[in-house]
Amino acid sequence: MNPGFPGIPDLNIPDTLPEHIKLALDMSDLVQLAEEYEAMEASIAASEAGPSQPRKKRREINREREKGDVGLFNDYFAETPVYHEGLFRRRYRMTRRLYNRIAADITTEGMSVNWRYFTQRRDAAGRLGLSTNQKVTCALRQLAYGASADQCDEYIRIGETTAIKCLHNFCRSIVEIYRDKYLRRPTQEDVDRLTAFHEEKHGFPGMLGSIDCMHWGWRNCPTAWKGHYTRGDHGYPTIMLEAVASQDLWIWHAFFGVVGSNNDINMINQSSLFNEILQGQAPRCDFHVNGNVYRKGYYLADGIYPAWSTLVKSFTYPPENNLKMRYFKRRQESARKDVERAFGVL
Repeated sequence: MNPGFPGIPDLNIPDTLPEHIKLALDMSDLVQLAEEYEAMEASIAASEAGPSQPRKKRREINREREKGDVGLFNDYFAETPVYHEGLFRRRYRMTRRLYNRIAADITTEGMSVNWRYFTQRRDAAGRLGLSTNQKVTCALRQLAYGASADQCDEYIRIGETTAIKCLHNFCRSIVEIYRDKYLRRPTQEDVDRLTAFHEEKHGFPGMLGSIDCMHWGWRNCPTAWKGHYTRGDHGYPTIMLEAVASQDLWIWHAFFGVVGSNNDINMINQSSLFNEILQGQAPRCDFHVNGNVYRKGYYLADGIYPAWSTLVKSFTYPPENNLKMRYFKRRQESARKDVERAFGVL
């Protein structure tokens, strides 16, 4: 330390420096250097001292996952399960047959990147790990009930961190396995099948499906984003989903997650539903009505949608004496319930 100035480090300024340079190193410069020096010493001392509290070790919990697997199997997957098919469908949001198909596909090598994660393996100690049923059930309970990851612990015997990982890997695997088959543009074969099916079922030739939007409540929306996703008539954050569904509940078009106070009109103005038609790449859809030949299919829509040739809407107030208009209104609104039913399933 500098004996002339307590607390200030000795700068060891050589006597050979010119006098004007020595004068430049005045008291303010020395005080600033001393403060920086003390701060550096304090930082070094703190890093050498280590953390103020000892690091806590992770407590190991023996959840007896084998018992959880046996109980789950006896409840739902045995030959004579405790809970019948109706309760299985209510709690899993699907039939047992569909569940078995998903469980088989998700553990098939090459079907998804995470196929090995959902197979039952032994850990480093030789104990059997979580079974396929435990992992898939954990993910489905979180999706079906909106349950927290910690709720899966007591019954399925799976920890919170692992439950979150199960959900993440399950969603990624489902997208990888089924996206190209179910969430895709209809091919020419699909278009022919859809139009024939809807004509037979509803009596509308050339009908590709029904289009509508729904508001999905976002309970856990971040506070900073609430203003972007809240509409005045709802009062809470929502995300809009635009979907096209067929009578057999095939949702082959979904437009989701647009920011803003949206309604059906500005959703369809932003969606990619009619891109192929505008680019001339849409599959042909030939049908005859009243002796006229049409080359493009159409969708059933409600009254808010614009008056486009590809959207067939109902009559708002058909005259009492016009039986044709009233009959058309009744059949159109009945057929358009396909998409409402699809939203109900979701």
